[in-house]
Amino acid sequence: MRAILLDGFGGPEHMRIGDAPAPALGPHQVLIRVAATSVNRPDIVQREGHYPPPPGESEILGLEAAGTIEAVGDDVRGLSAGQRVAALLGGGGYAELAAVDARHVLAIPDSISFEEAACICETYITAYLNLFIGARLEDGEWLLLHGGGGGVTTAAMQLVGALAAKSRMIVTASESKLKRVAELGADTVVDYRNEDFVDAVKRATDGRGVDVILDHIGGPYLERNMKSLAINGRLALIGTMGGRKAEIDLGRLLVKRHELIGSVLRPRPADEKAEIIARFRDAVMPLFAERRIVPLIDRVYPLEEAAEAHRRMERGGHFGKIVLRVS
Repeated sequence: MRAILLDGFGGPEHMRIGDAPAPALGPHQVLIRVAATSVNRPDIVQREGHYPPPPGESEILGLEAAGTIEAVGDDVRGLSAGQRVAALLGGGGYAELAAVDARHVLAIPDSISFEEAACICETYITAYLNLFIGARLEDGEWLLLHGGGGGVTTAAMQLVGALAAKSRMIVTASESKLKRVAELGADTVVDYRNEDFVDAVKRATDGRGVDVILDHIGGPYLERNMKSLAINGRLALIGTMGGRKAEIDLGRLLVKRHELIGSVLRPRPADEKAEIIARFRDAVMPLFAERRIVPLIDRVYPLEEAAEAHRRMERGGHFGKIVLRVS
């Protein structure tokens, strides 16, 4: 099968199209003929050699895929060959075929294109898991989101608009993305390069602070994030793009009863992922079917141009998801 292979770790120049063995189909798995996949930040980290796949998962990049079921394992029930699906993968999305635990598959309606479906599993499930399960966002609470324009952040904004419409969103973004972030539903948009988001939060909330923060920057933002939280506020940390280490004022955490929640999706046990996906299926998939949420696609590249898709993500000018069309 065609797949994107790495001839070493480092920059996008190490990516090439080549032939790889088709994945073996286990009894609890389905084999998907991949139509589209998408580029996620962990793909870049893995390409650089810093994020190996969990044991037993494909070494090929790609954490999600959409396509048609080619075959089902002997123990699989409720799914059949020819069915249109999206899937959360531990790896292997940048290829023509992907094998995945059947419980990690979502049936997709005809109202969703494969390119749109390829955007759902990694970013929307991540946003839903961390906002509504981990941080327990309630309708009407204040929320601070970092990185307006990125896949998880745009997904989070759409989910909040649909599931917690009374909540108020403060979103940090670069100057070029401020207008689009506001149009997507942010109540307050902060140019993070020219304005301190702590001050912006205090102004917007009359000094109260926000109830929930979703952050992928990590170390450099930790102290300011904690200053931005209201009493009983929850910080959901999903990445460390800016650094892994920081100091924390434990006194503030104690007095204001803050929660710091660390979360990653890929290394979780299969049973735990299955439970999360089941909750997402019930709460969110009807919104896609009804087109109340439509994934935001920045650009679609053919699989052969995966390296250029990575370069686009690294440049940071994208808004929404970068998709790879496989077949």
